[in-house]
Amino acid sequence: MSQTSTPAIASRSALVLFSGGQDSATCLAWALDRFERVETVGFDYGQRHHVEMDARQQVRSGVQKAFPAWGERLGEDFVVDLSGYGAIAESALTADRAIEMEASGLPSTFVPGRNLVFLTVASALAYRRGHGVLVGGMCETDYSGYPDCRRETIDAMQSALGLGLDTALSIATPLMHLDKAQTWALADELGGAALTALIEEASHTCYRGERGARHDWGYGCDDCPACELRARGHAAWKAGVSA
Repeated sequence: MSQTSTPAIASRSALVLFSGGQDSATCLAWALDRFERVETVGFDYGQRHHVEMDARQQVRSGVQKAFPAWGERLGEDFVVDLSGYGAIAESALTADRAIEMEASGLPSTFVPGRNLVFLTVASALAYRRGHGVLVGGMCETDYSGYPDCRRETIDAMQSALGLGLDTALSIATPLMHLDKAQTWALADELGGAALTALIEEASHTCYRGERGARHDWGYGCDDCPACELRARGHAAWKAGVSA
């Protein structure tokens, strides 16, 4: 690969794909624990519920306040407008549709190519900002049938982006082989009670955008697939901690 046509890439820095949910909040902590410089990028792709865009800022500010050492490493946040993409990739997350399984065998919450688009856009930002690592919360252990969450897909994207940018770029997926209970445990390992409490209170996962009802595991409707997965994982993690 050319060493003259690309900017210097610092392996000590990372760009986190940051939605403000439990998984990306855990990934942010994971990155801050490992890299000297960490920046975040979020995507406004026409989500029905913009509460997650607010959650992003709440989690970021909470991390800065609760973990000063991490706060010193946490750099800029970027939000990319992908509303045009969201309009053509219509799903139950971007349009008024029922949350259900479709004839294709995939849930109606599947946004076609979402992670592929996110990673491509994030790679361009990483290139310009000098990051050698992208960090994403993709997970194939608990994934809801989303083919773009599989490590096989991520490996293919890593190869394609490296070729397309003519530079080394790694995609780290620390949650890939963890279930939700293990994800809660990882957050606890990284930041203790302060981090898990922040994730419970500030992060957002619910597909319906519900922030009225507060449960042990956080806010949500308690019956969409995302809430059910988060609640089960939280209960299993708590049971393991108290055992």
